[in-house]
Amino acid sequence: MVKKYAVFLILWSFNLAFAQQEITVTGIVIDARTQNPLENVVVTIQNTAVMQLTSKKGKFELHVFPTKEKLLLLRSQGYKDLLLKLQYNSGQNINLGILQLEDTYTDEVPAALITLSDNDLSDDNSSSEMTSGLLQSSRDAFMQASAFNWGQARFRMRGLDSENGTMMLNGMTMNKIYDGRPQWNNWGGLNNVLRNQEFSVGNAASNYTFGGVLGTQQIFTQASLYRKGTQLTFSGSNASYTLRAIGTYASGMSASGWAYVVSAGKRWADEGYFEGTNFDADSFFMTVEKKLNSKHSINFTGFYTPNSRGKNSPNTNEVTALMGEKYNSYWGFQNGKKRNARVKMVEEPLFMLNHYFKIDEKTKLNSGVMYQFGKVGNSNIDYQNADSPDPVYYRKMPSYFSSLYGKDKGEFSGDFTPDYENADKSRTTFLANSQIDWNAMYLANQKPGQNGYEPSQSHYVLYEDRTDDKTFAVNSNLNTQLTPNISFDGGVMYRNLKSHNFQYLLDLLGGKYFEDIDPFYKGDLSQSDLQNPNRQVKEGDTYGYNYNFLANTIDAFTQFKFSYNKTEFYLAQSYSMSNYQREGLYQNGLYPTASLGKSEKVNFENFGFKGGFVYKVSGKQWLFFNAAHLTRAPSLRNTFANSRLNNNVVNGIESENVTSAEANYVYSSPKLKLRLTAYYTLIKNSSKTSFFYAEGIFDNGAGYDPTDAFVSQTLTKLDKKNTGAELSLEYQITSTLKSTLSAAYGNYIYNSNPNVSITNDANASKDGVQTTFDFGKAYLKNYKQSGTPQNALSLGLEYRDPKFWWIGTNINYLTDNYIDVSPISRTSQFYINPANGFPFPEASSERGNELLKQEKFDPVTLLNINGGKSWRVHKKYIGLFASVNNVLNAVYKTGGFEQARNANFRALNQDVSSGTPSFGPKYYYGYGRTYFLNLTIGL
Repeated sequence: MVKKYAVFLILWSFNLAFAQQEITVTGIVIDARTQNPLENVVVTIQNTAVMQLTSKKGKFELHVFPTKEKLLLLRSQGYKDLLLKLQYNSGQNINLGILQLEDTYTDEVPAALITLSDNDLSDDNSSSEMTSGLLQSSRDAFMQASAFNWGQARFRMRGLDSENGTMMLNGMTMNKIYDGRPQWNNWGGLNNVLRNQEFSVGNAASNYTFGGVLGTQQIFTQASLYRKGTQLTFSGSNASYTLRAIGTYASGMSASGWAYVVSAGKRWADEGYFEGTNFDADSFFMTVEKKLNSKHSINFTGFYTPNSRGKNSPNTNEVTALMGEKYNSYWGFQNGKKRNARVKMVEEPLFMLNHYFKIDEKTKLNSGVMYQFGKVGNSNIDYQNADSPDPVYYRKMPSYFSSLYGKDKGEFSGDFTPDYENADKSRTTFLANSQIDWNAMYLANQKPGQNGYEPSQSHYVLYEDRTDDKTFAVNSNLNTQLTPNISFDGGVMYRNLKSHNFQYLLDLLGGKYFEDIDPFYKGDLSQSDLQNPNRQVKEGDTYGYNYNFLANTIDAFTQFKFSYNKTEFYLAQSYSMSNYQREGLYQNGLYPTASLGKSEKVNFENFGFKGGFVYKVSGKQWLFFNAAHLTRAPSLRNTFANSRLNNNVVNGIESENVTSAEANYVYSSPKLKLRLTAYYTLIKNSSKTSFFYAEGIFDNGAGYDPTDAFVSQTLTKLDKKNTGAELSLEYQITSTLKSTLSAAYGNYIYNSNPNVSITNDANASKDGVQTTFDFGKAYLKNYKQSGTPQNALSLGLEYRDPKFWWIGTNINYLTDNYIDVSPISRTSQFYINPANGFPFPEASSERGNELLKQEKFDPVTLLNINGGKSWRVHKKYIGLFASVNNVLNAVYKTGGFEQARNANFRALNQDVSSGTPSFGPKYYYGYGRTYFLNLTIGL
């Protein structure tokens, strides 16, 4: 009986909710300057599925259920968002009259600065550009500072990599399955056409996906959303590129129901800020929409952004002291021109078809299909039976001679025996030959013949590490308003990946052929492919390694949002399935039985739950609380121990566990906008694989044979804890003068002592010889995470004149940036003498702590100045923007890592004690003084 009454009460409450009478909200949207009506402005009721586009006359009409307060959002490309509060009165219809939108041409130019950091992104795409704004409307002062002011110092919001955020295009997730991160180079040069965006920050609700703990960035390319007209952009800079030109045309929706947008651009530089960093990028974009009727619309989007850039090298303090912060060891002169040996090339065109179905005024369904293919290549020099071509190879540096020690005396360290004479000679030689010698490599690949020098076997070649991906995806998202107070969002997505990974020979450098062997081994062990031994490869051939990654993923989510007079809250759930597999195309000589063919399938099944609560203290104050707990599959990259050689899966690999929470206080008035945020994120059970050459790593006394080896290192059970607070303050001093204050406090640490396993592939073919060694725990707990300043402060001042010119400046202080430590040096094996298996007699805990103390980079102060002016000429727009970053030309380190070569106490202690370490840490440096000029013409 009690159950029957409960069911009756629930049904009765829903009946009352549906029984409420709808009201109509109407208005007309116009351009604030021209006073002309604006067509295709997106008009939505926040946190509902109610949405409509304005007509040619700028009119809109929404049908909604009345509650005491709702937020109406107007959004159109090229205009500032307009957010209005709707006050309902006794079920009466609401006529908002004429609503004016202000253009944002002067505001949109700084957004293009994001592309200036492309060359500064690390090769694993770990940098994060997930900037966002409150209530999914506009960026607040903190988001602006983190993206534009602090981004040049590689600041990561909340210390999280971009794999913790979700990048979406028309409802389709764009994070790569390989590493969980977006491939930022796919978007290069498309600034003008990717401005229709919606953000959610942290664990806040998104209408399109469950999302990550960093937030969600959704980009819309529906053709009817673009402002009709032509825009030309011309830019100049001295950062990653020198010149940029972009042209964009949007047709607007025609009477026959067609709309399209096309854009093309070019960015290039013979040399960027750092020496030898050439840059060449094109961009082509098209989106076409056909409105079938009032309910159905189909949209096609395609873009192609081929780009290549020369990389810049990380350098030791020794190299920087000799050559300066702009020095780059990756290039050399060839025929009078600078040629970079390490070039990253990205060509991955994308095609997407979307169906927009407006079921009724309260329900819409967006479904899509996507196909992306192409290639990513990273070039380098390969060599056999020859000296290293690297100009900073350790044996070529003065420190090699000034850090010499004699042979060990039994169990004790040898004497310090520096050779300063040869160190001076080495210094002179290096200064005279500080770049790659391309001509010497060409000569080494030739031999004397009857007609002079003729091509012979190449000892040096230029190759690419290539990844050719083919990704197919389908998805569907449903958004509906169930009752006046309850809305539902749900979606499902399937992705299939075939990723071909191989070594590709680009250039024989004047030679005739190159042997497909590993010269460090002999016989069958040296063969890359036992099915085709002793191959002589030529330009365009695959060699070295060759395999496919195969992956399938399914992601689904549901979300309920509840909105009432004083409170709002939401609950969301996610479910995902992933399976990974490696398919070897070569039978490697080291792993003849574990390299060819398909590996076992690795399966992961994961769940997620999150929720949030909003309490409206008053019309000016809000409190927000969000929390999430989820599990997620490890990335494809970290699932296999050494995918280039074999099918082996990382031992003990499992899904990561992520727990995150945040609390926000927001105050908003015409003069003051304030946000205070506290956050907590714990990521457990991470894994990470890396490769390096280590000296004195194995215990000869235990019978492991050589104590030096090129090894793969795998970390498991790695936990990270990120806690901190954010402050965003914006104060309108006068109608034309505004001040901003942004602050970030963070404490990002490793929260566990992960397990370390080392694989020595050289032992793979030896009967009864161990290949993988358990080094126990790396004592990393409470070490700082690297790669970002953990604390930052920004103070800004901006003047905007009524005559449409503006100028602004900001000063920024960034500190608590730490080096990436070597885990193997933090294991107990570090103190063991590999010659006899006993602890080093000179090793003490005090000296060990000194050697292993994590380096903290010096803080940096960055001063930036920017300004602009806009004109209306015959109803056309002209905008000019200029900025100078790091006006004071500060020199600072943005990141760095310890070299893991000295893998035991004695080797590291001798190297450091010499005063001129041969294997000191390597560092990346930020840009010095850079400028950016931009001219925009709107026709």
